[in-house]
Amino acid sequence: MKLRFTPTGRAQFLAAVSYIQEDDPAAARRFRRRGEAALRRLERFPRSGRPIPEFSELPYREVVVPPHRFFYKIVEKTVWVVAVWHGAQIPRAPSG
Repeated sequence: MKLRFTPTGRAQFLAAVSYIQEDDPAAARRFRRRGEAALRRLERFPRSGRPIPEFSELPYREVVVPPHRFFYKIVEKTVWVVAVWHGAQIPRAPSG
């Protein structure tokens, strides 16, 4: 299984890292490492993330790396990270 980011998913992940880095560079590095590790697990175990509770009927899943949620979908042999949101954001149906 391959892991890929949509342009939006990549931009949101990098924006989260940048935002954290403004106040605490070490915390930003930890968050990035934890996020990347969680996403790498999806290459071997793509269904290990849970269905998005707010949209369980949709074909999207999520991995939580507090305080962020990584939303993804599986298309054939690729895991697509479609969005990265702070846990305090109000979810809306993902697009992508």
